[in-house]
Amino acid sequence: MKPRITAIFTSAFTSAILAIGMNPVMAQIPIRDLQRNQGLTISGVIRSVVGNEFILDDGTGQVIVDAGPLWYHQLNFREGERVMVVGEYEGYDFDAFTITREDGEILQIRPAEGPPPWAGGRRNRNRN
Repeated sequence: MKPRITAIFTSAFTSAILAIGMNPVMAQIPIRDLQRNQGLTISGVIRSVVGNEFILDDGTGQVIVDAGPLWYHQLNFREGERVMVVGEYEGYDFDAFTITREDGEILQIRPAEGPPPWAGGRRNRNRN
């Protein structure tokens, strides 16, 4: 009987989340719990910046966030800035799709599907 109750509860909970418009894939995840996956949301404080890469700290851990090459776009992140990042974890860094700054500005870094617009280097004719 217990497995059936659990299944009913899980189904009801999932239906409720979808009914109110929450996307379970977009749930925020602590950095310490990151696994290789796409469409994850993390947030925290930038601890150090090198070009368009920065170390993000959420209090549970730190991860390097990659926001693309400087020659493609210059984003000017600063230490101490709070950001929310949607992207995918690659096992050694977090590839950003979007970054939301504390003031609400949303930076579109790259699409979630397919290669990034800077793939192929500076001579790529398909980039923005």
